[in-house]
Amino acid sequence: MSLTPPQPPPVWNHSAEDIVSLTQEAIEKDRKVQDAVGKLDPKDCTFESVFLALAQADTEIDRVTEPLSFYLNVSPNKEIRDASNKADSLLRDFAVESSMRLDVFNAKTAAEKNIKDSGKWEKLSDEDRRLIEKMVLDGTRAGLGLPEEKREELMSLKKELSQTCLEFSKNFNEEKSVITFTEEELKGVPKDVVSGYGKREEGGKTVYDVTYKTPDIFPIFKFAENPTTRQLAQEGYEARLEINVPLLDKVLGLRRRIAALLGYKTWADYITEVKMIKTGDGIKTFLDDLESKLRPVGEKELSILLDMKKKEHEEAGLPFDGDFYLWDYRYYDRKYIEKTLDLDDMVVKEYFPVAVVVPTILEIYQNLLGVQFYPIEGTVWHPEVQQFAVWEKDAKDQSGFIGYCYLDLFPRENKYSHAAVWGLLSGFTNPDGSRSYPLAAMVANLAKPTGEKPALMTHDDVVTFFHEMGHVFHGLLSSTKYARFHGTSVARDFVEAPSQMLENWCWEPKVLEKMSSHYKTKEALSPELIDKIIKSRYVNVGLFYLRQLFFAKFDYKVHTDQEKEDYTDLWCSLREKVSLVKSKRLCPGQGTFGHITGGYDAGYYGYTYSLVFAADMYRTVFKADPLDPARGKQYRDKILRWGGSREELDSLKDFLGRPPNSNAFLEEVFGTVPKSSNL
Repeated sequence: MSLTPPQPPPVWNHSAEDIVSLTQEAIEKDRKVQDAVGKLDPKDCTFESVFLALAQADTEIDRVTEPLSFYLNVSPNKEIRDASNKADSLLRDFAVESSMRLDVFNAKTAAEKNIKDSGKWEKLSDEDRRLIEKMVLDGTRAGLGLPEEKREELMSLKKELSQTCLEFSKNFNEEKSVITFTEEELKGVPKDVVSGYGKREEGGKTVYDVTYKTPDIFPIFKFAENPTTRQLAQEGYEARLEINVPLLDKVLGLRRRIAALLGYKTWADYITEVKMIKTGDGIKTFLDDLESKLRPVGEKELSILLDMKKKEHEEAGLPFDGDFYLWDYRYYDRKYIEKTLDLDDMVVKEYFPVAVVVPTILEIYQNLLGVQFYPIEGTVWHPEVQQFAVWEKDAKDQSGFIGYCYLDLFPRENKYSHAAVWGLLSGFTNPDGSRSYPLAAMVANLAKPTGEKPALMTHDDVVTFFHEMGHVFHGLLSSTKYARFHGTSVARDFVEAPSQMLENWCWEPKVLEKMSSHYKTKEALSPELIDKIIKSRYVNVGLFYLRQLFFAKFDYKVHTDQEKEDYTDLWCSLREKVSLVKSKRLCPGQGTFGHITGGYDAGYYGYTYSLVFAADMYRTVFKADPLDPARGKQYRDKILRWGGSREELDSLKDFLGRPPNSNAFLEEVFGTVPKSSNL
């Protein structure tokens, strides 16, 4: 590529001192802007002097600090991670302080009044007006209409909440515990997985230390033949973050107090005010309705799996108590798929080498969305990180530049342990009319190569990668005036819908064929194997979604109850009631529920809620020809481009040509549309 990007990529060579001092400087700079706005005479409060000034200051502090607080998720250097954690802590405190500035809020309300009284409101663009409405609502929701002593109390509670959530999340990244098994106890777990475990001698026996990272522990849930091994692994996994239990108790107590101070009945009502669903009661109606449809399906699936367990236990001479446990679910789900479809995950995995799948998925997205990825060299936080400059496919000059994408795909110590995308830089229009370009970074934990085999992906890994790349493109192809509305800055119960829609590509025959190449023979998946993979999609779908509903119902209940309860007991009893699987002892699994402090509080329902939109978008527009660039352009123009700069429902209506409905989702899952429906 001979063209030079109009904006260089950021550098990643900060020292621990840099991270803290640059953050402090950015905070001070932002505070000065707020001070100036807060001192304005009401008659001097205009769109430019208030809303534009604040929007530009917000954009600037994020541009400087988002990369600095990202280090805590990825840096191999403890000093850098600690500094990044400190920076994040400073930013969280400053965000609370900023949200509670009455002088700035008064300037916003004065400016809004002046704009409307002068007749300028109608002359503003839709995005300008949305900026005003959202900024004023920020102040109302922050409690700036409260008397002074209540505001002081609120500020102190919010700072405490923010720091407690940060500590909860930090414990995830710092968790390094292992569980130890003998080779005999690991019988059934694939050899290439076992060869990746830490191996040592203990008491004259060879033992293996297994971390609780997904590529290590999940194969035990799925493959270990010994039910006691699976039980110990599952109980250890559930209890690995017991340290978070008192923190969650504290978080929920603080949220109850904040909601009450702000005049909301519950935290769920406060949170949903700015969501598509609009009320806490709306969550309950949605979840109860879906549960009533799923329960009969789940009960039928459970009886089949329980029968399989009974037969296996009888044949192996193992005791059978008639119950189906949490540690039985993934194991018998896999066995059922293998038995009914003759489909073996480990065989499928051989067709998905990382070195083939990742470039192919990038190629699919590039063709579908009309863009081009070019590898670049530059500083990164770890040598394994891949960097790309992203351009329009037919770029002739710098105006065709889109932004940057970074991929950090393999597990290592002290790294974020799941898969997620960070929008490290937003795209927006500069005051002089030029563009500032986005940067999206995907962090994942794909399996590394073993002695005999290259790095391979399960089909689940492929789906996850495709999903996360959906977030990357939401972050790259959005084109809004203000950074506040860029990319995935949409209602939280819509944010997953575009990526969930894109998962459908991983179940399309021609896409599966294109993405697969056996690591030895280089052959693509056969039509027979592809057919089996597609048929496996909705096997045991009732139990799968009941598990999702358990998480959503736990999240809803703890954010609507007025009193504290024993959340370990609630976690285990509600799981048994909703997802139909039992446990033998109470394990503090709520300590592992990162979503509850990571922005999905009173929001986990959104994963399933947004699936309704995802299914509708896919079937209505893409199903007929999923790789058609013309349909990809429609998706870019009507969904991605707008980010959060207009109501999500308006983007959906524009894309679909009508209001969304749940028919596609219900038919997909149940094969028909069950009667009712608040769905």
